[in-house]
Amino acid sequence: MNKQAETFQRFGKAFQEKFCHLMLSDRPFCDQVAEVLDIEFLDYEYLRVFVDILMNHRTKYKVHPSYEIMQSRIRTDCNNYTKALKEQLLQFYASILSTDRIENSQYIKDSSIDFCRKQVLKGAMMKSVKLIKSSSFDEISKVIEEALKLGTDNNFGHDFIKDFEERYTITSRDPVSTGFERIDEICKGGLGKSELGVVIAPTGAGKSMVLVHLGSEALKQGKTVVHYTLELQDTVVGNRYDSCISGVHLGDLFHNKKEVLYKIQDIPGQLIIKEYPTKSASTETIKQHIERLKKRNIEPDMIIVDYADLLRPVRSTSEKRFDLENTYEELRAIAQIYKCPVWTASQTNRSGLNAEVITMEAISEAFNKCFVADFICSLSRTVQDKQANKGRVFIAKNRNGPDGLVFPAFVDWSNVKMKVLNADSNESIADVIKDSETNTLQFLQEKYKNIKK
Repeated sequence: MNKQAETFQRFGKAFQEKFCHLMLSDRPFCDQVAEVLDIEFLDYEYLRVFVDILMNHRTKYKVHPSYEIMQSRIRTDCNNYTKALKEQLLQFYASILSTDRIENSQYIKDSSIDFCRKQVLKGAMMKSVKLIKSSSFDEISKVIEEALKLGTDNNFGHDFIKDFEERYTITSRDPVSTGFERIDEICKGGLGKSELGVVIAPTGAGKSMVLVHLGSEALKQGKTVVHYTLELQDTVVGNRYDSCISGVHLGDLFHNKKEVLYKIQDIPGQLIIKEYPTKSASTETIKQHIERLKKRNIEPDMIIVDYADLLRPVRSTSEKRFDLENTYEELRAIAQIYKCPVWTASQTNRSGLNAEVITMEAISEAFNKCFVADFICSLSRTVQDKQANKGRVFIAKNRNGPDGLVFPAFVDWSNVKMKVLNADSNESIADVIKDSETNTLQFLQEKYKNIKK
């Protein structure tokens, strides 16, 4: 009696749906698995029909279909199926279009390829048994070798013909807002996925505060932020997030714990703060930590490194400038690998300490750090500026829009507050300071309202 053919049944329905989604979204994976896939491995008819439409299009046109083309093919072919099957197929494709990220994609790829290759090898071994009496050893060996070759990794890069549709598919940068309206305007919504942003400032100007502001804005948008601190304690960084989000001054946090908790507990995003001693962590350490987070289903939407100059080089050279250049290139690679924006900061040299406007010339140690960054802005604050809660933001580099622009800014690090103003705006620094003082007065009145005179 013949045993029933094995299927993906033990993996479950969700696994099979994600597998089919990956076949459409990842052309190299589709090429690889197509060599060993039998659509009968799929337990659900609507998934078998989906894969059949996909493979027929690839065979006929020699091009992997885009999402739009696949949608058109499904709507056209649906008329050939029953009403129930048609509804299932359309519902499945609607779920594909509404899914931004496929969780555990690498596990699904590895498991499905392993399963399919084993089934092909099992078939080759059964065929070899029949050939033992009638064929030579070389023929039997060839059958086994051919089976072992199928389903191996065959991703050789972007195929000019097969990936034709991919070149004409509009891809989203999926930018994360900086919280500065004017800066978002000139960089098309914020820092996009796979992009590296650098904040330049002299010591004491507030580089770390700017990074906390950027992280806080991402949290308010429901993003998952992973913040690496190489200079400050994780609890200190956490307090700064508390102040930035709640509006409670840093000096008053411990006396207003309940109010802070009330204001931060409904933040839709997730924040992970990881502390490493200065020069003890490298970009490889960061990647290993992110991989551990991913195993717990924590996928970063933004990575903040405070700051890159304090990372240990993976490969140390004889000159610090080369080490720093390599570090920034590796940070850019992390942004590309995990497809999310990466923010970091860099110190200026002594010329930036009391400069009115800080340009890239003032960046310390290695000017080559600027080459790989997608967005660079500087924060300059003279002694007088610090006393008046003022500053200037200079857009030094912007791959997605204009640069060379200077904007006045209101800066109050007592509650991690910063606002970038338009140079020609009617709103002045004085107005923002007045609003801040009013908010502070209201906070103090609320704080002490129950105290009897």
